[in-house]
Amino acid sequence: MAESFGGSFFLSYICSQEQINMETEKKPCLAIVVPCYNEALVLEQTTQHLLAVLESLQTDISPDSRILYVDDGSADTTWDIIERLHAGDSRIAGISLAGNSGHQNALMAGLTTAIRFADLTVTIDADLQDDETVIRDMVHLAQEGNDIVYGVRSSRTTDTWFKRTTAQAFYRLMSRMGVKTVYNHADYRLMSRRAVEALLCYEERNLFLRGLVPLLGYRTAQVEYARKERQAGESKYPLAKMMNLAFDGITSFSMSLVHMVLWLGILFLLIAIGITIWVVLCIIQGKAILGWSSLILSIWFCSGCVLIGLGIVGEYIGKIYMEVKRRPRYNIKDERL
Repeated sequence: MAESFGGSFFLSYICSQEQINMETEKKPCLAIVVPCYNEALVLEQTTQHLLAVLESLQTDISPDSRILYVDDGSADTTWDIIERLHAGDSRIAGISLAGNSGHQNALMAGLTTAIRFADLTVTIDADLQDDETVIRDMVHLAQEGNDIVYGVRSSRTTDTWFKRTTAQAFYRLMSRMGVKTVYNHADYRLMSRRAVEALLCYEERNLFLRGLVPLLGYRTAQVEYARKERQAGESKYPLAKMMNLAFDGITSFSMSLVHMVLWLGILFLLIAIGITIWVVLCIIQGKAILGWSSLILSIWFCSGCVLIGLGIVGEYIGKIYMEVKRRPRYNIKDERL
């Protein structure tokens, strides 16, 4: 009787241990990818906040989860800080790119590295203006079967009027031009392993991830948050870079500008036909007035429009040129994983 009781107790203990092990194995490994460019002033504080997020998710994610910093050719001590943080905590990893490759390429470098170990990947900027606490909600939505969870800004009161207005106008313009984007979403999102693997199959060099990710087609969800003020340092997206990103988004996903040039050419042709008919009528009626003002103004106006059209078409040709060269998006100089 005692042997029977002892044997059943032992079997019960083994089963409970196996169940615990299975539950541990089911926990997904999370990687928080953070692109950095001259972020030495905020990196320590950012690390504290993100480590707090990992600790709050201890029951939901694998203990192998980590923060992955991507140093995008910083000129300050960003990489030195990442190395020091890695030496003090194994949950902090980093890769250093050989030169400044740009924000979108830095994100791709982080995703490509994170896919080695992570089941879930969150991308977030180092300034933490995007609320890091909603990562917990993102993980829960992913566990419900969503492959992509977008972080959507419910409030942009911390942005200047100009930045807020131009950003919202950009999202509306992209929508009208047929580009599939998520309104008020930047690059703060969670992606599952299969979503990241699918994204890495897109090999274009003119990256606009806000337009690429919605093309994947997997099940998505959204979490809303209020955008915070930057803690230190300055924005790494001044007006010039914002304009370049916007133009990349339009020309990489829409042929609307080329169509616009075509219709503009048709309009000019119709106007020219109308002017020709009017001139013929004036000559027949003897009302023609000799002069050069209208001629010169017409030449300048039409020449300007032609040059604008050629510039737009040239932009598309330039992008084709960059794509066919198949140059690497980035080169990794160092790793701390």
